[in-house]
Amino acid sequence: MTIFATSMPVLSIVHPRMEALVFALVAILLCGCDAAKECTNIPTQSHTFRYELLMSTNATWKAEVMDHYHLTPTDETAWADLLPRKLLSEQNQHDWGVMYRKIKNMGVFKSGEGFLKEVPLQDVRLHKDSIHGRAQQTNLEYLLMLDVDSLIWSFRKTAALSTPGTPYGGWEGPEVELRGHFVGHYLSASALMWASTQNDTLKQKMSSLVAGLSACQEKIGTGYLSAFPSEFFDRFEAVQPVWAPYYTIHKILAGLLDQHTFAGNPQALKMVTWMVDYFYNRVQNVITKYTVNRHYQSMNEETGGMNDVLYRLYSITGDSKHLVLAHLFDKPCFLGLLAVQANDIADLHANTHIPIVVGSQMRYEITGDPLYKQIGTFFMDLVNSSHSYATGGTSVREFWSDPKRIADNLRTTENEESCTTYNMLKVSRHLFRWTKEVSYADYYERALTNGVLSIQRGTDPGVMIYMLPLGFAVSKARTGHSWGTQFDSFWCCYGTGIESFSKLGDSIYFEEEGKDPTLYIIQYISSSFNWKSGKILLNQTVVPASSSDPYLRVTFTFSPVENTLSTLNFRLPSWTLLDGAKGILNGQTLSLPNPGNYLSITRQWSANDKLTLQLPLTVRTEAIKDDRPEYASVQAILYGPYLLAGHTTGGDWNLKAGANNADWITPIPASYNSQLVSFFRDFEGSTFVLANSNQSVSMQKLPEFGTDLALQATFRIVLEESSSKFSKLADANDRSVMLEPFDLPGMNVIHQGAGKPLLTVDSSQGGPSAVFLLVPGLDGRNETVSLESQSNKGCYVYSGMSPSAGVKLSCKSDSDATFNQAASFVALQGLSQYNPISFVAKGANRNFLLQPLLSFRDEHYTVYFNIQD
Repeated sequence: MTIFATSMPVLSIVHPRMEALVFALVAILLCGCDAAKECTNIPTQSHTFRYELLMSTNATWKAEVMDHYHLTPTDETAWADLLPRKLLSEQNQHDWGVMYRKIKNMGVFKSGEGFLKEVPLQDVRLHKDSIHGRAQQTNLEYLLMLDVDSLIWSFRKTAALSTPGTPYGGWEGPEVELRGHFVGHYLSASALMWASTQNDTLKQKMSSLVAGLSACQEKIGTGYLSAFPSEFFDRFEAVQPVWAPYYTIHKILAGLLDQHTFAGNPQALKMVTWMVDYFYNRVQNVITKYTVNRHYQSMNEETGGMNDVLYRLYSITGDSKHLVLAHLFDKPCFLGLLAVQANDIADLHANTHIPIVVGSQMRYEITGDPLYKQIGTFFMDLVNSSHSYATGGTSVREFWSDPKRIADNLRTTENEESCTTYNMLKVSRHLFRWTKEVSYADYYERALTNGVLSIQRGTDPGVMIYMLPLGFAVSKARTGHSWGTQFDSFWCCYGTGIESFSKLGDSIYFEEEGKDPTLYIIQYISSSFNWKSGKILLNQTVVPASSSDPYLRVTFTFSPVENTLSTLNFRLPSWTLLDGAKGILNGQTLSLPNPGNYLSITRQWSANDKLTLQLPLTVRTEAIKDDRPEYASVQAILYGPYLLAGHTTGGDWNLKAGANNADWITPIPASYNSQLVSFFRDFEGSTFVLANSNQSVSMQKLPEFGTDLALQATFRIVLEESSSKFSKLADANDRSVMLEPFDLPGMNVIHQGAGKPLLTVDSSQGGPSAVFLLVPGLDGRNETVSLESQSNKGCYVYSGMSPSAGVKLSCKSDSDATFNQAASFVALQGLSQYNPISFVAKGANRNFLLQPLLSFRDEHYTVYFNIQD
């Protein structure tokens, strides 16, 4: 206390309202204090658990859980000494006056320089027919479906305003403590989507939303704005149970700031600064009434990216109190671990802490403090080396597990939380902008391709997942949450999901300031970019990747506004090969550097210029991040940036590798799609299909696309004469054929003789019993076919006229109309189709159909295989 008393005059230069917070920062940074602060990493339960607890009617259980809601003291000495001594010389380490001047003036460092610049999102347009364009359009449709009155229902109730409409359910329900978080995400997503599409209807909707929230804030009159009452913060500051109120406030602040930044809404910025004034005063009061330690104790509850949004706000306003408050949300017990490069993040709630790293990266960009650059760099290396999946994602049941023990995570479906991928992309994006290192751009591509594009259910608007399962025989539809619903989920990952799909164009192009305009093209995504500083309209067209053409093919064309010398740098991904790679400019072959570098071209670009890149796509395996010898053979399979998953419904995961990849994994030709067929029959107003399940054949009710049953009801017709032409189903008429189940390549349907059921066996065991003659339907209808056994003439594939009837080989004795009908099927294009990227991998017991993880809907799959030589 003596130190503070003797130094009071220095504080006279500070605005009175900042005085308490400056004291706080000094106390944080002073390393001579003897008392250890309390610091833990709650929540010790996942968001899912907390939602279930909140909604439970079991009072006894709730009381038992709440009784254990406490802070766990830990020794902070490992990090308490770190920050100030990085800033000060030895003789000044205990001089708080010197410390204060360093904090106030940031005189030790300058704002970061030399970073690549983000290009305006409104200058990038995705091609609508690309995979990214379709994902963006699906998300836009969902944003337009949501109703403004329903979104802000709880905000209006909190502000004591009339509440027209009906509140949404799920995590936005009026009784849920986290309510309002999705509205913040919606503000961000709609601003990003409007910048990406200029959709006028969306602009009107998000402007109405901002106006409605502003009315709530004005009615309350203090600057406070939320869907829940301010009493939640009383509980937060008293370290009493409450579900992450600052987490929600961060989303609202970030959403309003994005409305200002990307949609040019000045009202939104005024709302943000008024809100921050309110919370600045709250934090100031806590520190004044108690200590800064109390503030950090309460911060053990999840606070989202409060530091990040406040640093962003400071970069706009230049208001020093925004900078001070941002630093008070830099969680020192966590950042300190990273600063001393301790691999000690196991058991921490992942998405509580990744946003704090993102905020610390913003601190580096604003203050230039190299410590925070080191923190971000080490954190990325730590997660990638010890805690990440082949998707690029991280976490299990929302937490980090022990380092290099990822194999244990495969025992559950609750793997990669989508929110963590959203935030890890931010971490890598900052690092790339600072360093221009290709490895960070490669990571971004991997995580975006496999961790983001995989969470939408095709083109179903508003249907996304919370966790991306990565274990054995798992399904996106069979997790703790399954697929969400449009109006009754609103999980945290719904919020980050709608943001992710609204900004798919924000990391394709980056500018570098200098004498001549310079552009980095780091993602190959079909798009156009109006490069204003380079005075060029650039168009990028990517040919969809396929397994039958093992190259990523990209074409760039240019429409210059005026002749200006500029440099374009094209990423050569680390996953490609120099052998076979080509760069061709106007017919002239260019010399390419090794993968992991850039092809750099400086010229005055003209309208006649055409650049094509051909980058080899190769199949490779990647070991799971687990250093125990018994898991050395557990590996994922990738094709370029695409993570492949095998269609599986059982526990078999054994692959048998050869000396070369070509010995055990082969591409499926695109022409095979024309050979796919499903066999249909109507019965009592319902449609049934012939399906293979558990290596037996039966009639099943018509399934939905994207399900296991849709796969099992699809067969590839294989002509007995392999040299025969086969480009359409009609080519198989009156021919000898074999039926290969779609999801069991290398197996055939066989009969076991008259009156016995059909089976599925390895093609090497089928023999004559696997061959059928595809003939016109015995029922005489033009649209039907029948399957006659070649080895048992006069015997046909037969299913009784009831849903429960099995499928067998039955022999025709006379002209029986019932028999003819039961042996006739409508043969149409298969319910399932091969993805353009499709392979067959040889297994020890069976073969596996491999396709990109992003293409799966409800089907079961396996990502990691036991690959043995």
